[in-house]
Amino acid sequence: MTGSTNTVKGASRTGMRTRKIAACGMFAAIAAVLMFFEFPLPVAPPFYKLDLSEIPVLIGTFAFGPIAGVVIEFLKIAVKTAIKGTSTAFVGEIANFVIGCSMVIPAGIIYKMNKSRKTAVIGLITGTLVMTAAGALINAFVLLPAYSAAYGMPLDAIIGMGTAVNASVKDVFTFVLICVAPFNLIKGVIVSVLTLLLYKRISRFVKGAGEGNA
Repeated sequence: MTGSTNTVKGASRTGMRTRKIAACGMFAAIAAVLMFFEFPLPVAPPFYKLDLSEIPVLIGTFAFGPIAGVVIEFLKIAVKTAIKGTSTAFVGEIANFVIGCSMVIPAGIIYKMNKSRKTAVIGLITGTLVMTAAGALINAFVLLPAYSAAYGMPLDAIIGMGTAVNASVKDVFTFVLICVAPFNLIKGVIVSVLTLLLYKRISRFVKGAGEGNA
């Protein structure tokens, strides 16, 4: 009986692992598709565009944990890059991955400590704030100089596009403070609200393949 029980348990674990892998792949595919649907926000220059691809990543993170969230984030960008290619020598894709993980990892860790709606909200708020800070730093020291070099556009010209949105933008510091930080903050709020609403609706699915329910 013991051998038979162990066999059943092993088969059950294998089946659950297979469902998790399939679900992570599905979340990554949905996220990659969502990356193609983007729109600007009035707080930033038009080349900053909001997409909702972090929603399936966060849902997968809540279902399977922060490590799975990082994997889904990576697969999302890999699929999108394979389809569309890169125009920034992969600098933009790497930055997208790092900024996405800066929201996903804190949210996933906090939620994993105590799976409840309250900790999901706390995790999403924390993730949004971390992403806002990380996005500002990465833009200031990596993205803006990289885009300037990649497109042969002087950094002052990019800052000037920020000035056209808000006259208070004078340099890189004010650009990331006035344009980039609010953009990521708004993105985090929108993604967080929709994640909470959608995760509850698909809780039966994630309970079947994952670790819990908010």
